[in-house]
Amino acid sequence: MEMASGDSGAGGHDRTALDEIDLTGELMIAASASRAERLAAEQIDEVLLARRDPAPGEAD
Repeated sequence: MEMASGDSGAGGHDRTALDEIDLTGELMIAASASRAERLAAEQIDEVLLARRDPAPGEAD
């Protein structure tokens, strides 16, 4: 099986896929910390929008 190479060079995984996995993890952490059965849209936005500003040294 041939793996597509991404620009990040992370074993065939592209940066977008890794970012999506990271975001999913952050949403899962937020959901597990919530007392409600589901996260409100505002809580989801808070988690996702907190990622908009890259950390120093992580700019593309």
